Amino acid sequence: MSDAEPILLRHRDQRGVYTFTLNTPKTFNALSEAMLTALSAALDAVARDEHARVLILAGAGKAFCAGHNLKEMKANPTQAYYQQLFAQCSRMMMQIQRLPVPVIAKVQGLATAAGCQLVAQCDLAVAAADARFGVNGIDVGLFCATPSVPLVRNVPAKVAMEMLLTGEFISAHEAQARGLVNRVARAEQLDCAVDALVQAILAKPRLAIAMGKTVFYQHRETGIEAAYQLAGQSMACNMAHEVAQEGVQAFIDKRTPVWPT
Repeated sequence: MSDAEPILLRHRDQRGVYTFTLNTPKTFNALSEAMLTALSAALDAVARDEHARVLILAGAGKAFCAGHNLKEMKANPTQAYYQQLFAQCSRMMMQIQRLPVPVIAKVQGLATAAGCQLVAQCDLAVAAADARFGVNGIDVGLFCATPSVPLVRNVPAKVAMEMLLTGEFISAHEAQARGLVNRVARAEQLDCAVDALVQAILAKPRLAIAMGKTVFYQHRETGIEAAYQLAGQSMACNMAHEVAQEGVQAFIDKRTPVWPT
C-alpha cells in the first residue's frame, strides 16, 4: 500500500451495497486508532443512507484483521489509554449491530483477537476455505475479554472458552460447524459466495429486514417472556405495514410481490 492510499477503502454500488475494505495489509489490517476512527465514520455514512441495503466488510492482503495494533498499544502503556481504546472499539462494534442493514464479513484470511471479534459482530460471515480464526491474546498475557462478548453469542460457551483459554486457531470449516461463519467457499469463489447472500437479501424488502434486525438483537438480550412481548409488537407493526400487506396479497394472488421502495 502506498502512502497515498486510504487505510479504509469504501465503495457503494447502484444497488445500495457498500463494501468497506481494511487496507493496511502490512500490519495485517490491525484495528489501530486511525482504523477505528475511519470505520466509525464510514458506518455513520451507511446509517444515514436511506437507500443502503447491505454492507460487506473485507480485508486486503493475507489477513482479514489481526486485531488491535500491539505496537501502538505498547507505546501508550497507561490504563487510561487502554480504556479509551477498548471503548472506542466497542462503540464501533455496536455501530455494526445498530445499522439497519445486514453486515457481512468477507473473510479471506486470518481473523484473530479483535479481528475475530469483528467477524463475530457482523450479522453474517462468509469465509475462504483457508481462513483461520482465533482469540489468541492469551498468548501475550491478555485475555480477549471484549472479543469474547460477540464470540459467546455466536458459538457455544465451552467452545468460546476453549478458544479464549488456549489461544488455538480453528479452521474455516470448524468455524462454520461451530456457528461463527455461515458459509465457506474456495478462495477463488469467495466473491460469488458473498454475492449469493447479497442477492438473497436484496430480493427482500428493506424495511422488514431493518425491523427484523433491530428486534433480533433486542430480544436476544432479554428474558424469554419479555422477548416474546417485544417480538410480538414488532411483528404486529411489520404486518400492518404496506410491505407485509403487499407480500401477503401477492402470496394469495400467486404472483411475485412488488415491494414498495
